[in-house]
Amino acid sequence: MFISLTKQRFVQILIIVGFLYIVLVSVEIPFVFLTGFSSLSQESLTRLPGLSREVNVQEKDSPIRPLNWVSKSSPPPAQFLHHRRQLKYQGGFISNLSFDAKTFDPTTKDRSLELHKSAKVAWELGRKLWEELESRNFVINSTENVNNGSEQCPHLVSLSASEFLDHGNVMELPCGLTLGSYVTVVGKPRGIHPRTKSKVAFSQFIMELQGLRTVDGEEPPRILHFNPRLKGDWNRKPVIELNTCFRMQWGSALLCEGWKSEAYDETVDGEVKCEKWIRDDNNFSDESKLKWWLQRLVGQKKSLTVNWPFPFAENKLFVLTLSAGMEGYHVNVDGRHITSFPYRTGYTLEDATGLTLNGDIDVHAVFASSLPTSHPSDATQKNLEMSNQWKAPPLPEQPVDLFIGILSAGNNFAERMAIRKSWMQHNLVKSSIVHVRFFVAVHPRKEVNVELKNEAEFFGDIVIVPYMDNYDLVVLKTVAICEYGGRTVSAKFIMKCDDDTFVRVDAVMNEAKKVNGDRSFYIGNINYYHKPLRFGKWAVTYEEWPEEKYPPNADGPGYILSSDIALFIVFEFERHNLRLFKMEDVSMGMWVERFNRLKPVDYVHTIKFCQFGCIEDYYTAHYQSPRQMMCLWKKFQRQAKPQCCNMR
Repeated sequence: MFISLTKQRFVQILIIVGFLYIVLVSVEIPFVFLTGFSSLSQESLTRLPGLSREVNVQEKDSPIRPLNWVSKSSPPPAQFLHHRRQLKYQGGFISNLSFDAKTFDPTTKDRSLELHKSAKVAWELGRKLWEELESRNFVINSTENVNNGSEQCPHLVSLSASEFLDHGNVMELPCGLTLGSYVTVVGKPRGIHPRTKSKVAFSQFIMELQGLRTVDGEEPPRILHFNPRLKGDWNRKPVIELNTCFRMQWGSALLCEGWKSEAYDETVDGEVKCEKWIRDDNNFSDESKLKWWLQRLVGQKKSLTVNWPFPFAENKLFVLTLSAGMEGYHVNVDGRHITSFPYRTGYTLEDATGLTLNGDIDVHAVFASSLPTSHPSDATQKNLEMSNQWKAPPLPEQPVDLFIGILSAGNNFAERMAIRKSWMQHNLVKSSIVHVRFFVAVHPRKEVNVELKNEAEFFGDIVIVPYMDNYDLVVLKTVAICEYGGRTVSAKFIMKCDDDTFVRVDAVMNEAKKVNGDRSFYIGNINYYHKPLRFGKWAVTYEEWPEEKYPPNADGPGYILSSDIALFIVFEFERHNLRLFKMEDVSMGMWVERFNRLKPVDYVHTIKFCQFGCIEDYYTAHYQSPRQMMCLWKKFQRQAKPQCCNMR
């Protein structure tokens, strides 16, 4: 009897507990959804779970960031639309972004002190230089240069060993190369020596054709990279590597390892890509001897073959000739063909304005001949590009759906023209549904600013941000893009990209429209675990960024914002309350995270905003040279599905 009563009470207790649990769950779940998880710990929502592969994240929803208020003085997000000052556009091409002495006052900044100091100096210098330009103190000189015609370049260039060394191991080719041009190098590889750390013996040198007409702060493109490694390669055999590089993005390397190119491999002007040389392989020597004895045994005559050694040897003088053919470059050493390298899309002969030689080599002389006497990118060529068909549509009177701001540099005329002739010809741009502008800062060289001003007046698609251009201050152009897109054209969506980015305008517009209209969003190829580098060229000090992780940020070559985020950024900048950081993409991620404390932001991640080049069915393709821009545009017009041009 006692046991039976105990069981009944236990069952009753379980029933009561189960009933209470059901009641609590039924009440708690709606409460959690209604309060936006405010009663729960936010720690687990600050980062996405581990990303095993990039593809797995593509279709996943991004987390809602913590909802903490910035400060009591910050207005609610809805009021940012009322702060949209309907400034009448001045009709010129100077950014309406407000700069004053307090904007870059370094004494009021607890972080990025050095950045604000350099920003203040750049603003003062840029403003002064542009005011001089507006006063037309030196416009006449530029006009005279244009009237004088094309730049005259020498037909041949010759440098001795001492002259080449005095020029910093660089021989300038002012107008590049042309069909039939050739460069001859007389040199001697140095002896093999151990590396300083690994103590592995090595010997190599590098010869490169470079584009020296580049933006200050950027590495010149390697139009041809020729790297013979006498010793020290991983396979312990002599190797010759050929490649190209554009904005630090290397193409697919061609390796010549002593084997002759296969018969089915494509040739370059009838020459094989790689010739054969003796590899000093014992197996190869034994095989040759065995084959010779077998041929003698069956009575076959041995065919006469000539095996050449590796074309370079330590402390042995060589004469190398690099020539430009119809289909590619050809390299001959001591009168014998060694390798040929086909031209790659995006590079032209006239872009090769310098030859460099570095590494374990003593240069005796360098000689270049059959050079062009004028460069097609000179003032005469720019005048030919000044066609009315490439002019931008007038400033729209009604708000636009999408505004695209393009970061560019003063002397990047070729990149801007490629965009004008390619994706800026899209119907959405021509009909002013999408508005596009280039954002350029003041260049240190006055003659570049004169040409930039003339270009801006003619095409009407350039906005000048009045500070001296500096790679660490690109973030100011981004703020100017937000100001122009949010106020001047009152765009619903604002996109930022670089002048080497090809944009599929229709795909970007459709991606932005997928988000609910009243939601704030941040769309791009988002990095959730981006950490600062503390060493190397791109090092960030703890004074610049004390945290161990960056906030989630989209890759800089292309991302989209809702207009309320852009207006918030401008509002905070004008209140001198916006933290600046030298990495533009990280700065945007920091600002979006700050806005997210006022209003939830949808982080939309997609790898189709490609950072490293071009992928199938892309939204944006990065690191595209002017010729590749035109190639992508032609393919986009001909084919229903977007396809990339061949790799560099």
